[in-house]
Amino acid sequence: MSVTSTPVLHLLCGKIASGKSTLAATLADKTGTVLVSEDAWLARLYGEEMQSVADYVRYAARLREAMQPHLTSLLRAGVSVVLDFPANTVENRAWMKQVIEASGAAHQLHYLDVPEALCKARLHARNEAGTHDFATTDAQFTLITRYFTAPAPDEGFNIVRHTPPQA
Repeated sequence: MSVTSTPVLHLLCGKIASGKSTLAATLADKTGTVLVSEDAWLARLYGEEMQSVADYVRYAARLREAMQPHLTSLLRAGVSVVLDFPANTVENRAWMKQVIEASGAAHQLHYLDVPEALCKARLHARNEAGTHDFATTDAQFTLITRYFTAPAPDEGFNIVRHTPPQA
């Protein structure tokens, strides 16, 4: 793997089933870029232990704490990173900002601005297909979506807005 001269940290913001992981895979398909997926790590580390949204919150916080020095090291080494962790709250984005500042990397915050109805339709299809590490219920979708906050310019991110194609 060759490294890039200016590493980039790609961040992803969007509701559940908005297409974050799909975009992450596309972004990671570049030489010198690695994909770090929260869902993949959580599924392998905690799998059956994650039975509730509270479990997710607890284990995701542990994972962020463990990953921060690793992400910083990758970026300092010149490797671009696609961080497939949800940048869906101001608090999560503040943590991501710490990684950017510690590493000195460039960044892009990809905001998937997708209507909730389309996200739910995709979620149902994904759950039915069994293609995702976790099957999120409608109740969990509603609960988690209540905490979603779109990124604001005053947070200081380079925001790239993505919208679904018009039918």
